[in-house]
Amino acid sequence: MIFNIITIFPLMFDRIFDFGVISQGIKSDKLKINIHNLRDFTHDKHKVVDDRPFGGGPGMVLKPEPLFEAVESIKSKNPGSRVIYLTPQGKKLTQEKIEDLSKRENLTIICGRYEGIDQRVIDNLVDEEISIGDYVLSGGEIPAMTIVDAVSRLIPKVIKNEEFNDSESFSDKTDRTKLDYKVYTRPENYKGKKVPEILLSGNHEEIRKWRK
Repeated sequence: MIFNIITIFPLMFDRIFDFGVISQGIKSDKLKINIHNLRDFTHDKHKVVDDRPFGGGPGMVLKPEPLFEAVESIKSKNPGSRVIYLTPQGKKLTQEKIEDLSKRENLTIICGRYEGIDQRVIDNLVDEEISIGDYVLSGGEIPAMTIVDAVSRLIPKVIKNEEFNDSESFSDKTDRTKLDYKVYTRPENYKGKKVPEILLSGNHEEIRKWRK
């Protein structure tokens, strides 16, 4: 799986992918993450990527020229890459959507900022708009990290222990309302607070029922 992320703040991604599952996937060549600085696709000396909205109003809008050039450059090397724009008005991100995205070989993610991006980019280049929730964030960088993390967990062999991957909370399509059961570890008694006896019984069938 190849992720291409377009952002005006590439330094935000400097260390986030150096840990855990994503790091394992990169080291094993199952994942490749390319961070593209939108300012690299400008042609003026100040590398301007935004401008005031036509019609007036607050804030700035990301300009169409650098975004068109960035996406077209990426797609010239990655034909068929699905282009995602992270925006509050997008469809809500769900595990079903994560599973769908994980089946693709290449994703291009546009991180919005300010008042958004020029609509012509959305109309001509974006395949789908996604929102990670009904709240306000400063930009699309954190949602991009969320998508990369969630999708990476479903790429075959990124998580070495396949049993662990299959047993996670949302992997059961039959009941999305189930979350993880309560978990405990040593010591058995901490400041008078004890682990449930059933977990110490060794009766795996009863433990399974308790967890369910």
